[in-house]
Amino acid sequence: MRRLLLPGLALAGTALVAEVVPVPTAIVPERIAGAKPRNVVFILSDDHRYDAMSFLGHQFALTPVMDSMAKNGTHLKNALVTTALCSPSRASILTGLYTFRHRVIDNNRAIPPGTVYFPQYLQKAGYATAFIGKWHMGGESDEPQPGWDRWVSFRGQGEYLAPNPNYTLNVDGKRVPQRGYITTELTDYAIDWLKQQNPAEKPFFLYLSHKAVHANFTPEPKYEGRFKELPFHRPASEASTAANRLKPRWLRDQRNSWHGVDFPYHSELDIENYYKRYCETLSSVDDSIGRVLQQLKDMGVYEDTLVIYMGDNGFMFGEHGLIDKRVAYEPSIRVPLLMQCPALIKGGTVVDEMVANIDIAPTVMEAMGLQRPAHMDGQSILPLAEGKTVPWRKDFLYVYYWEKNFPQTPTVFSLRGDRYKYITYYGLWDADELYDLQSDPDETRNLLYDPQFRPLAQEMENQLYAKMQLLGGMEIPLNQPAGGINNKRLRGRGGDQASDFPLPAVVDQPINKNAN
Repeated sequence: MRRLLLPGLALAGTALVAEVVPVPTAIVPERIAGAKPRNVVFILSDDHRYDAMSFLGHQFALTPVMDSMAKNGTHLKNALVTTALCSPSRASILTGLYTFRHRVIDNNRAIPPGTVYFPQYLQKAGYATAFIGKWHMGGESDEPQPGWDRWVSFRGQGEYLAPNPNYTLNVDGKRVPQRGYITTELTDYAIDWLKQQNPAEKPFFLYLSHKAVHANFTPEPKYEGRFKELPFHRPASEASTAANRLKPRWLRDQRNSWHGVDFPYHSELDIENYYKRYCETLSSVDDSIGRVLQQLKDMGVYEDTLVIYMGDNGFMFGEHGLIDKRVAYEPSIRVPLLMQCPALIKGGTVVDEMVANIDIAPTVMEAMGLQRPAHMDGQSILPLAEGKTVPWRKDFLYVYYWEKNFPQTPTVFSLRGDRYKYITYYGLWDADELYDLQSDPDETRNLLYDPQFRPLAQEMENQLYAKMQLLGGMEIPLNQPAGGINNKRLRGRGGDQASDFPLPAVVDQPINKNAN
């Protein structure tokens, strides 16, 4: 088995390759010669789409602290995830591996034995580590995981407000009642832990993992109704047009389903109100970041601490007629990514290169003076944030594996380049997709059937499977399905009829003249 030496595979030319390195059984941190370990804070939110920040001109979101991070640090505008689903994306963050290597392929199954998390290297190197918030991997377990000195978590998705007096968090293996609004309470735990640190003697790594902004969106009372009176502009790609006949049939059928705008979550959900409550809930995440930054100032380590903010995957509010994530469209796979460290990163920096969740582990380790372990698929983002010119990926691989409990979305493989994106659906008799992200950022014109672009589509398909082969992704990880099945459609909105087949796949005359 062979893999890329550099984190990318050009659409032309010969790729440099090296042997795939297996995940080690022993944790052996290697220090970077002469490097001074920095403190690092990584803050993760759930389902925060890439454009929902006010400095990007979003129609609702007000995020003054995130705006300040972009002003005082760097905005990595093309940040992507390996799989747009909570547990697989979080596993890629914690392992530095593609989904098909760490094999956390959905939100239900247990964590595979032998999984290695990068904080184990930090802890072994003598650094202080804390995990506070949503873990989610491994079904409903919230038991402490390897690599953490401090552990505060909850089962599954957690609750914005405790549903009953007996509802608890797991604090270092003990059941402790949830006291209030979860975003604020998790931040309280984070601040309390930071106050106990002595970074001059022992560098620290804090991983603050918010439940917000996962559905059902529940704003903090002070933000309830904040955006109620603002106008709502629906995405252009929601409209059902003639061009949709070039889109996959499964996509058009999905509009009337659990993940579609015509039957969202099998309900009469108001998408406008839903989106506004999402942004109201996000306001408390912004506050949380601000509180952490202020605590770093109070400790006198603000200038030298690397702070990273990221979403675990995107979210759609009507794009392509869908809600939620999972698919390979931009609002699903792109996430916000902000980094600041005044002593290291020049304020106002914008990084255009494609970076990803698999890059977080190597980035944190480099900042803390440790070598990137050879088995990781990602690379450190720090050189890009510092404005250095370094070899970097020209395209990025996306995978999603079909789930029986959410059967509307098929297995998806995609190669996302700087300009073009190719998407294919494994095992479906349907349409693949090709988009020019420069001229068509909303992905409304499928170029796959344009004769001018057929060679490009074929080349990108070849490169996609070559990259899968190099990285060890040519075997679909299969597990027995777990969870219920959300396979209903609403009759009154055409739910008893399937969509028409894609036009280019329909012929008027027989084409095989040799059948006897």
